[in-house]
Amino acid sequence: MSVLIAPSVLASDFANLQSEVEMLNDSQADYIHVDIMDGVFVPNISFGIPVTEAIKKHAKKPLDVHLMIVNPDQYLEAFQKAGAEIISVHVEACNHLHRTLQAIKDLGCKAGVAVNPHTSVDVLEDVIQDLDLVCIMSVNPGFGGQKFIENTYKKVRKLKEMINRAGSSTLIEIDGGVNQDNASKLFEAGADVLVAGSFVFSANDPKGTIARLKEIR
Repeated sequence: MSVLIAPSVLASDFANLQSEVEMLNDSQADYIHVDIMDGVFVPNISFGIPVTEAIKKHAKKPLDVHLMIVNPDQYLEAFQKAGAEIISVHVEACNHLHRTLQAIKDLGCKAGVAVNPHTSVDVLEDVIQDLDLVCIMSVNPGFGGQKFIENTYKKVRKLKEMINRAGSSTLIEIDGGVNQDNASKLFEAGADVLVAGSFVFSANDPKGTIARLKEIR
């Protein structure tokens, strides 16, 4: 299976959001990654439900919504109604993770969990069968354009072993600092989905950049 690409609209031109989304529709992107930040769980504020609805209005690719917020349970239904098809919550923000995952699934969405760089994937062992996706943060969440954390490869391999042992079909997504230099090593380690923000939207040819990432083997 080829790697899945999920460009992050956090790095897009917000003044031309419709045209940016339409560009992704015409590209080989598999998902559109939407980063929701509240300024509390992470030290930045991005956008919320109305902008997600606006993206969905024009999107022809599934919305992969990443909630970097406290109390995510309060907003699951709102983001589902806004158009999310995948909802990922942070393990660090959930006191009752299993309950949250079931709530996401009950809404008809795929359930994901994101883990910060300091968090071991071991915490997912008891819920791995309930997960459609694990988003491994390869930078500290909050800002785009950060340097990739090299320990990520080790975490991906460890998580892949856990998934295989459990006989699960959970996808591994990498978020942060993904580019042409590390994409193939991430795929080799076991990654299934690559989130690319600045690398795509700062490129002279974003669609060509996505196409080249899709060729990673």
